[in-house]
Amino acid sequence: MTDPESETAAPESLSHVDRRIRRSKKALKETLIALMREREFKDISITELVRGADLNRGTFYKHYRDKEELLAEAVDDAMTDLIASFREPYAHTDYFDIRKLTASGITIFEHVHRHASFYALIVESQALPGFPDRICGVIKELSLHDLEAADINPRIDRGLYAGYQAYAIWGMILEWIKGGYAHTPEYMANQLLEYIRSRPAGPDVVYRSDRKKTQD
Repeated sequence: MTDPESETAAPESLSHVDRRIRRSKKALKETLIALMREREFKDISITELVRGADLNRGTFYKHYRDKEELLAEAVDDAMTDLIASFREPYAHTDYFDIRKLTASGITIFEHVHRHASFYALIVESQALPGFPDRICGVIKELSLHDLEAADINPRIDRGLYAGYQAYAIWGMILEWIKGGYAHTPEYMANQLLEYIRSRPAGPDVVYRSDRKKTQD
């Protein structure tokens, strides 16, 4: 079994070491998720993890105390990428016009596709109970705290509406996963865009809540 992290070699650049560490961690996480799709988490051993990742036990314990810490980091990685993907359409602007939104600006489905095995695990097993609700909760909170629609109907409860939107997006993702990712991320983004465009007349301009500006 090879393990490049354990080999004695000439001094290397920090960037090379960082890449090597990222590769090792990635291999461990991918192996863990693959094994969790086959059996319960409690039945997975460290030996199986390092064997599947083509590493040794020393490398595992260099980065993680136990398999629980490895799983927690895999979950955190997915959530961090989810947040960045949701924010992509408005990441570099104070506000954006929904009428000008394009499918290429919707990257949440690319995120799901990057973590396809992870999301399939959530749907196919009970390995992470309650995680779909956590995902919807994150999307809801992003909608509430990042964005504020201009001239929104004052009778609409923002919290309820944000929850409705979050579970609608998750519903699309769920159908996509159950269908075996039969569609491309681009197709899914285009579908969401069509749903947005076909909605009843409403606010078209959405502001960043922390950087709201008054239109001229």
